[in-house]
Amino acid sequence: MAEYENRQNWDLNAWPEMYGTLKQLQAQIFLSPPGLELNLMVFTVSSLAAGCRHCQAHGAYGANKAGVETTKVQALWSFETSDLFDERERAALRFGLAAGAVPSLVTAEHHAALREHLSDEEARTLIGVVALGGFMNRYTTHSPPSPIRSRSIGLGSTCHRWAGTSANTSAPPTNSAAVLRGAEPNRSLLPRTTGTIDPPPWRSLVSAVDF
Repeated sequence: MAEYENRQNWDLNAWPEMYGTLKQLQAQIFLSPPGLELNLMVFTVSSLAAGCRHCQAHGAYGANKAGVETTKVQALWSFETSDLFDERERAALRFGLAAGAVPSLVTAEHHAALREHLSDEEARTLIGVVALGGFMNRYTTHSPPSPIRSRSIGLGSTCHRWAGTSANTSAPPTNSAAVLRGAEPNRSLLPRTTGTIDPPPWRSLVSAVDF
């Protein structure tokens, strides 16, 4: 059976020109209105729809570091029914979940909800968040683990039943499909713990979402 060899040569770190540009793009998008916390939550659910555990882990970890309480990060996988989210956040998360699916499941109703709760500037940012997520969902499928990734996967294991799995493995599609249909997600895939996460100190945006 073939094995992965020298995958680090394909990693973003091995392409410094593009990696540096990507960091600037991440900062521009994630720090724009409606703000870092909601942007990272939308990034996380759009990655859920895409089935990328790697980016789900980074999004959850980044959101937690940015100030989103652990219980709220865990509740992202049931945001439709959780009382931790207001209607503004639900409108953004519904859009992110639908836009992250392939093919896109965005409808006129999603647009109307965004216009009701967010400005044009904020809606543009969310489109950028999902678009950036789409790029990372694909690129990171082929990239090897890194130190920051280990911490991200640790939070991913707290928010999911990921023990012993690879962050590069796509999540089972049944959960995102159930959420998109408005049904209750598969409970075996939902968060299993509560409490607080004590990640390394917040230093920069890149440290939170560095891939």
